Amino acid sequence: MRHLLAVLALTLLTACSTTAPPDPRPTASAPDPRPSEDRRWRPAAGTAWQWQLDGRADPRVDVPVYDIDGFENSAADVRRLHRDGRKVICYLNAGAWEDFRPDRAAFPKRVLGRSNGWPGERWLDIRRIDVLEPLMEKRFDMCRDRGFDAVEPDLMDGYLHRTGFPLTAAHQLAYNRMLARLAHERGMSVGLKNDLPQIPALVDDFDFAVNEQCAQYDECDALMPFVEAGKAVLHVEYALKTGEFCPKARERGFSSMRKRLDLGVWRQPC
Repeated sequence: MRHLLAVLALTLLTACSTTAPPDPRPTASAPDPRPSEDRRWRPAAGTAWQWQLDGRADPRVDVPVYDIDGFENSAADVRRLHRDGRKVICYLNAGAWEDFRPDRAAFPKRVLGRSNGWPGERWLDIRRIDVLEPLMEKRFDMCRDRGFDAVEPDLMDGYLHRTGFPLTAAHQLAYNRMLARLAHERGMSVGLKNDLPQIPALVDDFDFAVNEQCAQYDECDALMPFVEAGKAVLHVEYALKTGEFCPKARERGFSSMRKRLDLGVWRQPC
């Protein structure tokens, strides 16, 4: 009899245990199924912008995108622009060494080439990714830590110039893709600066393009793969008047304006 009662008790206990009481703890949110790259901000084709590399950003230009110097603008400057609803691009020189930057001593002399024509600047030996990648990582970290949404690495076409190094198109592709990866790993979008011949190979790696003077040199058709992919072409002219390039720029869907070479606040948008 005692054995029968024990069996009945065990059966009842098992039946009751199949329905667990509700867990009072809050249920964790399901992970976002989108890949992180889908959450990066990307400027759409035709987006108006301001490009100011001379000093701290002047926030009074009424446009949704600012492209400003990463070293000369603090996290507070970026937050100020964000409060006004702007997206902010971090300008960095990735193709040349500059003797006025705070990290200038970190670049070994063996990677410094000829002058690029600007005072205090010398081309970098982009073949030496082993040396340059850690230095660029720190710069991209700075952009991320200051809250920038994107990066504009400058001078990404050294292979087309007399740098003092035997650079090839293959060296440039490898270096530019490394820069794109650094930005994406940090949750920022990245723009391809000039380097028109390699656009077909790089349009998928970059989120927008930045171009100088394609209208003056009759090169703007080369940038159309970005527009066709729904990506902005942020375009400036220096010598041409707006009436000479704006109608065609609007037709192409470019984000175009006239600037002075000092890249201060002044602008004439299309």
